[in-house]
Amino acid sequence: MGQVSTIGLDIAKWVFQAHGAAATGRVMFRKRLVRAKVLEFFAGQPPCLVALEACGGAHYWARELGKLGHTVRLIPPAYVKPFVKRQKNDVADAEAICEAAQRPGMRFVPVKDEAQQANTVVFQARAGGGSQGRWRLDIPTGSRISRTGGEGSIALPCKRPAIRIAAAPHKALDTALRL
Repeated sequence: MGQVSTIGLDIAKWVFQAHGAAATGRVMFRKRLVRAKVLEFFAGQPPCLVALEACGGAHYWARELGKLGHTVRLIPPAYVKPFVKRQKNDVADAEAICEAAQRPGMRFVPVKDEAQQANTVVFQARAGGGSQGRWRLDIPTGSRISRTGGEGSIALPCKRPAIRIAAAPHKALDTALRL
């Protein structure tokens, strides 16, 4: 049996999907992972290429997986979409990410360090959450807070009372929220 050379990881708030493939492209595994077990799973894998879609929490996970000795690549979602073979779900997305990462001409997004990511969050807050530089009234406050927490891999719900409860262990976040 061959060794895993590439793992495509589709990330979400609570449940992640991993798709492992050998250098030949043969599927080695498809695994559903809960957030708390992701690092434990990757610590048990031999160092390999791990690919993720470039999204809010991807930079955090890229840094953490890099610390475990893996080579991490972030792929823009627009470059992953053509590789989805069937209906859009987590399993199909993880497979598409893995396949896209194995292409020789694929372009990748550089992984942001913590300071760069914090600057991005501040910029988005000042711009009102939108790239047009104005306050976006269509995004409720709870969703903004949840999205900002996701940038630092703090999974938060979107409802205000639930955000307050979930943010309590994170003293800096809880102080900043003061809902």
